[in-house]
Amino acid sequence: MKQVAQVFKAGSINIYDVPVPTLTDKFVLVRNANSVISAGTEKTKVDMGKKSLLQKAKARPDLVRQVIKKLQTEGLGKTLQTVNSRLNSPSPLGYSSAGEVVAVGGLVKGLRPGDRVACGGAGYANHAEFVAVPKNLIAKVPDNVIYEEAAFTTLGAIALQGVRLAEPRLGETFLVIGLGLLGQIAVQLLRANGCKVIGTDLDPSLVSLAEKYGAVGVHPGGDAVATCHELTGSYGVDGVLICAGTSSNQPVELSGQITREKGRVVVIGAVRMDIPREEYFKKEISVVISRSYGPGRYDPEYEEGGEDYPYGYVRFTEQRNMETFLSLVSQGSLDISGLITHRFKFENANDAYELIEGDKKEPYLGIVLQYGSISPSPVSEHRITINPEPIVSGSLGISFFGAGNYATSSLLPPLRGMEGVEFTGLATASGRTAQAVAKQFGFRFCSNELNELFTEETDMLMVTSRHDTHAKLVVKALEAGKHVYVEKPLAMSVKELAAIHYAYTKRGDRQIMVGFNRRFSALTTAAIEHFAEVHSPKIVSIRINAGVIPQDHWIQDPKVGGGRWIGEGCHFVDLASALIGKEPVSIYAIGMCKPSKSTLLNDNVSVSVAYEDGSIANIVYAADGSKAMPKERIEMFGGGRSAVIDDFRVLTLYESATTSKRKKLVSQDKGQKSMLALWVKAVKDGDACLAYRSLMANSLATILAVESMTINQPLRVDLSLLEA
Repeated sequence: MKQVAQVFKAGSINIYDVPVPTLTDKFVLVRNANSVISAGTEKTKVDMGKKSLLQKAKARPDLVRQVIKKLQTEGLGKTLQTVNSRLNSPSPLGYSSAGEVVAVGGLVKGLRPGDRVACGGAGYANHAEFVAVPKNLIAKVPDNVIYEEAAFTTLGAIALQGVRLAEPRLGETFLVIGLGLLGQIAVQLLRANGCKVIGTDLDPSLVSLAEKYGAVGVHPGGDAVATCHELTGSYGVDGVLICAGTSSNQPVELSGQITREKGRVVVIGAVRMDIPREEYFKKEISVVISRSYGPGRYDPEYEEGGEDYPYGYVRFTEQRNMETFLSLVSQGSLDISGLITHRFKFENANDAYELIEGDKKEPYLGIVLQYGSISPSPVSEHRITINPEPIVSGSLGISFFGAGNYATSSLLPPLRGMEGVEFTGLATASGRTAQAVAKQFGFRFCSNELNELFTEETDMLMVTSRHDTHAKLVVKALEAGKHVYVEKPLAMSVKELAAIHYAYTKRGDRQIMVGFNRRFSALTTAAIEHFAEVHSPKIVSIRINAGVIPQDHWIQDPKVGGGRWIGEGCHFVDLASALIGKEPVSIYAIGMCKPSKSTLLNDNVSVSVAYEDGSIANIVYAADGSKAMPKERIEMFGGGRSAVIDDFRVLTLYESATTSKRKKLVSQDKGQKSMLALWVKAVKDGDACLAYRSLMANSLATILAVESMTINQPLRVDLSLLEA
């Protein structure tokens, strides 16, 4: 299928061939009929892309700080690779569309193929022939509403949420500042609510349009303060909706001047907000920032997880705001067709963006893309050929499922430089980035279909998707006769580990590798060598200053990410086992007791691991520490020797009371490059670089640590659990 996207580095906008997005249980696959270009939000994004790198840096100092921190810890090469990958990856545009349902996920209620629907959400309702949208961001379109009107539903929900927050009452007077699409819809909504409306904008044609919808217009050069006082008997307006997009503080200042005592100001647009305290304080004016489409916005459990809010407690959610907007259009209470100034065929989308970029000098408001000639089937072509050259005889064909930041910055670059390795297929869950990454790294093709990665071209599958997909993809790869590398964790439950064990033992001739890269770091290897002559039990202490991850991050979702201990703690169980050189036999975990954290999602834990030779390891994983402190410190003791690894940059070795050796790296080395080289060699030679029993034991121990926390008891790490 085709999709409009912008490459952020150059700011260029093009139509790309990308795989049709994959349909999951709580999503709906829709064939777009129309989508709307948001002249405000999208213009801001497009303008940012057109800036020079220096201008981008000035506009986003927060991202610059992230780059500097990454540079300090991971070095110039890896930082440049990460930055270039992000800057050169096309970013989809659009967030409001309408079309016909093609397929529904297994857990979607009330929708079926053929239904007419409106779609919302940045990253979902893109300018693309087909979109996969969460069920809570879908609303059915009434029979008498045409697609191009329904395509405005997301914008309508934004305006509607702002109006709801203003709490308009019959007979009240409101000022709408900024009469673009949101402002025009807000004017109509307020009028439908029985309110008197005053509208103002710097564009006289927009003021005239608002007058057509019943507003009292204040044209450029007019006196908005005098008009508002005249129409309210000098009391001031009951409320203001700021729908403008500007870096000026003038809308906020004007709102304070013309709002009555205890009035309301609702900010919908992106404006400067230096609130003049005196004016707002004396009148006790309430100021509210409208959060986009309504309740549910930015809540991953609502948007992606499909969990609705109770109707009796949250009357109007994002979805119910979308439905209300469509109902008002159906009733004739809103005129949307009158807001459309331009219609472009989808294949001419570049012409539409030239309009909002100012390359074409003509006024515009509602810009609609029309999807006329679309393939009748979204699955008629599973693969998009990138490099038609046949794979070189004797080369190892590697396919990827997933192309996130870690894959593009830490796995693909070193693999691309290895002799005898060729990239075959690439598939991603959404399909949005597949083609760009495939082109960047020279894959033969990209696809929306996992089975395309299991052809004879592929020898090894690299699984770099979200955690909930790992176990089932490992099983499928083994069943298809492929070697498989999986980013940690290998699995999220004992049941998943058992399924992998069954598939592995049934096949017998394929290798599994987990991305436990820290054991392959040069500093880890040197520490292990330092203790090579020590045969007595050893003690390992690992401290991780992990830092806070927002609660709405996918890794904090128990079903998708499994929590940080499952997702990242496995690294350190494996590292301790590598340093000691044995498999864990028992594990005991205690978690910090916090009201906001369940056991599974606890990210402040202390874990003790015992090994078959009497060695012990203590792992402290802390999320509540200072970011100024280095992330990882490993200490090892035994046989009169000690070793300390500081953040995988410095290694200090101690052998007696007076002697020590220090090794300092130019940049951080967590072992990714060495791990991949050894893994590729292992597949070619047939000798595993990480023993199957070891990776299973360390994965099982990590999972059992959570159960240990729930019962406050140590647990045996017994691989016979996987035979049940």
